[in-house]
Amino acid sequence: MKYPILVVLVVSTFLFNSCGTPLNKPIDFNGARIGETTKVTKKLNQLPEPEEKVVVGVYNFRDLTGQYKPSDVGSTFSTAVTQGGTAILIEALENSGWFTPIERENIGNLLNERNIIRSTRQEYQGSKENTPQVPPLLFAGILLEGGIVSYDTNIITGGAGVRYFGVGGSTQYRQDRVTVYLRAISTSSGEILKNIYISKTILSQAIDASIFKYVKFQRLMEAEVGFTRNEPVQLAVKEAIEKAVEGLIVEGVEEELWKVKEGGASQKFIADYYLEKQEAELTGLYNRKYIVRNYNRSLGVSLGGSVISGDYNGAEISPMIKIEYSSKLGNAFFINIAGNGFQLSNEKVFSESFLGLDLNAGFLVLPHDNFSPFVYGGGGYIFNIGNGDIPEGVDKSFFKMQYGLGLEYLLSQKIGLKIFAEHNISFSDQLDYVIQGKRDDHYFNFGLGVNFNLGANGNAKSNQNK
Repeated sequence: MKYPILVVLVVSTFLFNSCGTPLNKPIDFNGARIGETTKVTKKLNQLPEPEEKVVVGVYNFRDLTGQYKPSDVGSTFSTAVTQGGTAILIEALENSGWFTPIERENIGNLLNERNIIRSTRQEYQGSKENTPQVPPLLFAGILLEGGIVSYDTNIITGGAGVRYFGVGGSTQYRQDRVTVYLRAISTSSGEILKNIYISKTILSQAIDASIFKYVKFQRLMEAEVGFTRNEPVQLAVKEAIEKAVEGLIVEGVEEELWKVKEGGASQKFIADYYLEKQEAELTGLYNRKYIVRNYNRSLGVSLGGSVISGDYNGAEISPMIKIEYSSKLGNAFFINIAGNGFQLSNEKVFSESFLGLDLNAGFLVLPHDNFSPFVYGGGGYIFNIGNGDIPEGVDKSFFKMQYGLGLEYLLSQKIGLKIFAEHNISFSDQLDYVIQGKRDDHYFNFGLGVNFNLGANGNAKSNQNK
């Protein structure tokens, strides 16, 4: 009875210590603090200096989603994302050191105040010729427009849990996503110079453990512990906007819209950004990387075992080696020819060696993923190469059919690892020299192997360039 309780306590302690959130329980009032920074904030601060700062104006960077927070208790008028996108964008521009942002969001207030200054000076100084004038306003060479264009909730939800005799735990998670667009417009021509698209996921987690158990007669023990952690939407929006500013700077430097100060390490941060952008272009919505398998044939070597299912009992696992050559037919289909040597044996009764030749057609279930299941099937021949003690009248070669499935993990474009299992049907009851019953003998192969990918697929290259 003590063991389940001990397990829950140990697991709970591990979860709490690893996550760290419960160790910062809000048991008292906290004072105001300087706002949090993100990973992208640090990258903006580390950008090389510009040759000359660009004066930019931001009239409005709005929430264009029109979305309100979901509620289980009724309607709510609280918005799902912050309405302060303009303030976040201006701070990101200032932190980058590449722009001089000027006030445009509340330009009416600024103009009214300047009129008040003029009228006050005229009233107290009269119409003297040396009356100081209000300095002219800076004008923006670039306007920044855009906004928060979408907030998608519950793009991924899930969880897991277990309970045994009143003791258990569970975890749940939910992922949302916010998307922003930022575009730079030339005030002299109205041309849209750059348009940047950035998305950021928002994670919510809940973990709990509980016990509900009778520890003795009329003594019930009930305990529950857990926590929920929600990533702040404002920080997600801030990080997405900062990433958009970083992209605007780098792509602008690449297209010579603005320049790095002489002596700055411009090539490194451009190369790092485009490497990240290339990775993003190959990554799908749910963080699944899109892989182009840039090869058209492969050579595979596998080691494993074979098990016979015949007329004797006590089948043993015997060694097997397999060499195969595969050729791709499009992205997902392939054909291969395989040669294998294996041994089939039953304990103290039967043991023989065989050679096999197989021809298969197969299908990769996830051809654009690093990790993909595959299925295959076909026909072939096996040849008995035993020690010569084969009874008279027993065939030495057999036609067979096979089918199998496996998993392949692509380490690189040149090397892949795989694990597989296959069923071989011999269409003969003489495989173990005994004819008994109506069922033909068959056997199973399973193993672990390496694929060496060869050649270059021209279609894959063209797709990758696209």
